[in-house]
Amino acid sequence: QVQLVESGGGLVQAGDSLRLSCAASEHTVSTYVMGWFRQAPGKEREFVASISRYGARTSYAAAVKGGFTTSRDNAKNTVQLQMNSLKVEDTAVYYCAAGESNPATVPSQYDFWGQGTQVTVAS
Repeated sequence: QVQLVESGGGLVQAGDSLRLSCAASEHTVSTYVMGWFRQAPGKEREFVASISRYGARTSYAAAVKGGFTTSRDNAKNTVQLQMNSLKVEDTAVYYCAAGESNPATVPSQYDFWGQGTQVTVAS
């Protein structure tokens, strides 16, 4: 069982940056593909980004490509999501997830989820 805890969310202005972090309890987190998803009120959970086990491959949703960057530090069991030039439409609860499929852009491909962190972007 892998426990994931996100942090770093908050209220920012459009154009600002935020860096989310996801800490994993499992010391073998390198065995998992890590993903980021978000869910806005009234909408389905959507894929944001994923990173392969050792960070060699990343994937991004079209809506965030060029503005968001994901990275991982397996020695520290952490995954990060750097979000630049935030827009109002980026407002959502952001979740990190761990799974074994690669690539993995669908929620059902992930086995473990964090509780989420709120990101609110004001105009």
